[in-house]
Amino acid sequence: MGISCGIVGLPNVGKSTLFNALSAAGAEVANYPFCTVQPNLGVAQVPDQRLDAVVALFVGKPAVHATVNFVDIAGLVRGASKGEGLGNQFLANIRETDAIAHVVRCFEDPNVVHVEGRIDPVSDVLTVDTELCLKDMESVGKRIDKARTALKGPAPKEEKATLAVCERVQAGLDAGTPVRAQGLSSDELVLIHDLFLLTQKRVFYVANVAEKQLANLDRDAHVAALRAHAAKEGAPVVPICAGAEAEIATLDAADRPAFLETLGLKEPGLAAVARTAYQILDLITFFTVGEHECRAWTVKRGTHAPQAAGVIHTDFERGFIKAEVVRWEDLVKLGSEAACRQHAKLAMEGKDYVVRDGDVIHFKFNV
Repeated sequence: MGISCGIVGLPNVGKSTLFNALSAAGAEVANYPFCTVQPNLGVAQVPDQRLDAVVALFVGKPAVHATVNFVDIAGLVRGASKGEGLGNQFLANIRETDAIAHVVRCFEDPNVVHVEGRIDPVSDVLTVDTELCLKDMESVGKRIDKARTALKGPAPKEEKATLAVCERVQAGLDAGTPVRAQGLSSDELVLIHDLFLLTQKRVFYVANVAEKQLANLDRDAHVAALRAHAAKEGAPVVPICAGAEAEIATLDAADRPAFLETLGLKEPGLAAVARTAYQILDLITFFTVGEHECRAWTVKRGTHAPQAAGVIHTDFERGFIKAEVVRWEDLVKLGSEAACRQHAKLAMEGKDYVVRDGDVIHFKFNV
């Protein structure tokens, strides 16, 4: 399954620089607001050491990692919900994504202008959230009017429940609380699903810091303020230096470890960005080892074996017979599928099997 993550934030916070590093797609980067007008699209691999370990057992077979589609969206400004700046376009682009990576400026640099004239990560987040809440209030308000009109006649039985949920959501939005933080039940979320509310999307924050801040992130005041704010809604924060990440992305693989060491990093921050996009959407990865490649596949947690097979090809789901499953740890430890079978580590599973993160699966089907 393909997932899409929108990179959002105020102008000049490092969105396009981050995008370039993630996708090497060459998005334009410049020091003026609205440098990004049309959304840039790029694909980033999700690093996975488990897949790398499995591939090492099969000499000559390439690894195909899972991917995340990143969308670099034009910077939002105060008043975007009313069309200020590129507001209408910005909001429409967000609506089409599965999750949001909210880039927040946590670095001081007099040579890079800030649209608000000061560095205040929490204020920046609230500016974006306010505009998204205002836009959602428009959508919810229209749905409330529709429900009230319908209830004057022979309305569907769920219309009254939908009205109650919308009124609750409207009150939360009016108080500045995004839908994702309003504690709605799964049944309530179903009733407003067709509204495609912007603040219902899962979000994580990317704290864009200067290179000199990397060594003291735990003592950095700007990062601490952002983490404290994010903790209130249970959102992750991924600190990175977008400029350094863009430089890392241009290096040969052999040269990267030495450069990372100079920055005090064990891996590029982009690895954490891609993984976090996965995690907030509650996605898991299973692997297949075929004749030509070892591949990672993406499914929602709780997916059953036939539906996981369908991610590979619809025929696999339609003609599903069984799944041969081995844990990646067992495969790496024992060295081959044959050895796993000999040590009773390979199981035959049916249609009720729930795929686990890290399963290596061979599907049997007949169509």
